Amino acid sequence: MEVKVEKKYGADLSSIKEAQARINSFIHKTPVLSSDSLNDLSGKNLFFKCECFQKGGAFKFRGACNAVLSLDDDQASKGVVTHSSGNHAAALALAAKLRGIPAYIVIPRNAPKCKVENVKRYGGQVIWSEPTMQSREDTASKVLQETGAALVHPYNDGRIMSGQGTISLELLDQVPQLDTIIVPISGGGLISGVTLAAKSINPAIRILAAEPMGANDAAQSKAAGRIITLPETNTVADGLRAFLGDLTWPVVRDLVDDVIIVEDKEIIEAMRLCYEILKVAVEPSGAIGLAAVLSDNFRKNPAWQNCKNIGIVLSGGNVDLGFLWDSFRK
Repeated sequence: MEVKVEKKYGADLSSIKEAQARINSFIHKTPVLSSDSLNDLSGKNLFFKCECFQKGGAFKFRGACNAVLSLDDDQASKGVVTHSSGNHAAALALAAKLRGIPAYIVIPRNAPKCKVENVKRYGGQVIWSEPTMQSREDTASKVLQETGAALVHPYNDGRIMSGQGTISLELLDQVPQLDTIIVPISGGGLISGVTLAAKSINPAIRILAAEPMGANDAAQSKAAGRIITLPETNTVADGLRAFLGDLTWPVVRDLVDDVIIVEDKEIIEAMRLCYEILKVAVEPSGAIGLAAVLSDNFRKNPAWQNCKNIGIVLSGGNVDLGFLWDSFRK
């Protein structure tokens, strides 16, 4: 039975279903993998939603595609602009290319090389900024003024949240018996879309966020009851360094059941398991859900003992191989 989550959030089940209809012919319906070895290791039935196989190598293409296809022709002709250190940048460039419009992508100088190469591969125009949010936003505003392009924020945008929510529509169709979904958290676009869709379809389902210790602003925000930002972040998960927005935070505050914090070494070990057991290339941010399920923070918490069938979103697979080998050697 579907439950109406009233439109007090940036997205809802109807906007997510509209997004699905809009993007379905462009996206990959990604497979769900499982492994007896990982089930034995975790003591749970794990179902991995492989968004690392999505176009652009990450879930971000869903939201970007929805945003670009939502623009009217006049807006679209001027192109789109965003600031992003990685997967959203490539996703927006690809979505813009499919619609035949320009994409202006502001990228901080410290972004992973493989993610910058993806943007260029899809024809995005790269504009460099300093690696601070202030510089990213200032540079993007300047591009907006010069081009008249439409801003597509990486996560704090209802069109983005709705696009990411299509993951839940697919996953609950593929594995209806799920009682829990574990989702990486950063700016909250992914988890808010996934949560709004999943809880509308099955109000009893639990949604847990997975967050690195070195960027644990979402956990701090949940504890404080308001958005907390950190002076700096320090984590191997380069895709999980953003802070919650005013559209994503209310969903995290009201509907996400808990945040599980994991150490970087646990993330790297989970990446190794994804490679060695699932045979899937996953970036650190994408492996954090598995790291969470295997962590003491999850295993020893009596609240989660009865989570049996757990969906884990492997959010992306864009990783510099040089970085990967180095992290495994440590």
